[in-house]
Amino acid sequence: MKMNHNSVFKKETAGKLMKTEFIAVQELNTVDEALTYVRENVKNKRNIHYLYIVDHNHKLKGALSIRELLSASGNQPITNIMVTKVTSLSTDLDQEKAAEVFRDSDLVTIPVVNSQQRLVGVVHVEDILDVMQQEATEDFHKMAPVSSLEASLKDASIFTLYRKRIAWLVVLVFMNIFSGAGIAHFEDIIESTIALVFFLPLLVDSGGNAGSQASTLMIRAMAVGDIKVKDWLKLFTKEISVSLFLGLTMALAVSTIGFYRGGMDIAIVVSLTMVLIVMVGSLIGMSLPFIFRKMRLDPATASAPLITSIADIVGVLIYFSIASWYLTL
Repeated sequence: MKMNHNSVFKKETAGKLMKTEFIAVQELNTVDEALTYVRENVKNKRNIHYLYIVDHNHKLKGALSIRELLSASGNQPITNIMVTKVTSLSTDLDQEKAAEVFRDSDLVTIPVVNSQQRLVGVVHVEDILDVMQQEATEDFHKMAPVSSLEASLKDASIFTLYRKRIAWLVVLVFMNIFSGAGIAHFEDIIESTIALVFFLPLLVDSGGNAGSQASTLMIRAMAVGDIKVKDWLKLFTKEISVSLFLGLTMALAVSTIGFYRGGMDIAIVVSLTMVLIVMVGSLIGMSLPFIFRKMRLDPATASAPLITSIADIVGVLIYFSIASWYLTL
């Protein structure tokens, strides 16, 4: 059956993505009647893998593969051999969610139904592969962070590339002003112990790197459906232990350099800071994707540059706060 494609479907939904070439028969038909109908209507149709069964209102009632139809005895009702639990997509379902359904079901074609459960089209797996590539590209752009490009990178103009990249860079510049303000606030301790400056880039970068790692793991796990927002507390608790071990290991590695550059006091300050910065950076990195998802924003927006900027600000405050406290004891 071929139906007119409804142009009012929203962009990036199953309704916009679907094809309207499929074969459906009435639930009152026998296998022989269904076979006859298929033979008469399959010509010039592509990707016909399944036969769909509908009632008199065209509501989807069941489905079966063409192979199952061909192997069934001819005089029995089609309802005897159809599968009644049919995986379907609603017309307003986001295409990324549709891709998740395909991944979980392993089907090559999935029917699309409207709000009245009437069969209106089908989505094929090759269409979803295009969607997955498109969504992955968008996620990579957001993690840069770069606004999505309408054209390919090769064909995009200089002004387009500038416009897509400048907004986030300006935002991140102003965020980094807070790091400078934090350093300025601790001028006295820096002047009295100049060795602290040597370790500043090393420490704040470690927090940003740990946060970026944690964020990437969470974003990917969300994208493939391994975790949901409700899993935050469990993962947060786990991340505390993981980040503690990471921080202790990195603190051990950097303590020797601290001792060499400034003695035992600097080694202790640097080691304590490393543990706290790595833990805080990791917890921020793993939490931001959950916060963005809860706010109905794309978790990929919780990108590495954003997390690095936040970790820089927090890292500066932690480092010099610990130095001020310990070195003035």
